[in-house]
Amino acid sequence: MAEAKDKVEEQAGGKPEGAVNAPEGAAGAEGAARPTRQPRVRAGRVIPFGIVHIRATFNNTIISISDAKGGVVAWSTSGRAGFKGSRKSTAFAASVVAQEAARQAVSRGMQEVEVRVQGPGAGRESAIRALQSAGLNISMIKDVTPMPHNGCRPRKRRRV
Repeated sequence: MAEAKDKVEEQAGGKPEGAVNAPEGAAGAEGAARPTRQPRVRAGRVIPFGIVHIRATFNNTIISISDAKGGVVAWSTSGRAGFKGSRKSTAFAASVVAQEAARQAVSRGMQEVEVRVQGPGAGRESAIRALQSAGLNISMIKDVTPMPHNGCRPRKRRRV
């Protein structure tokens, strides 16, 4: 196509309209358009095994899926899924969040996961069920909620 332009320019008698005199090696010389930049896509490394960290608090549910070394592959929260206010702390929001994060992980080739649940929130069990329904095989479920051994003074009592 560039050759056809050159032939047309020769027949028309010179440079195209609006052309600027520039050195031969300069970008944009002779009307050559600069190539558009392609967005870089991350290398498609397949991660068959991962760890799902579910943090279910009274106000939110945060799910992050990492590889065996701890590098986060996919994550999602109730706020990112579009829930606001008191709806972020529901079991339904937790299941939507878990499905969204699991879809991202499955697209990267993840098949089997180990689940680590932390916190007292409503979305603990529903998030685990949503992970299973999204196509991930759960090999182990572990509760990693921190428990005080009569060390620090407890927080003040919660008023509902």
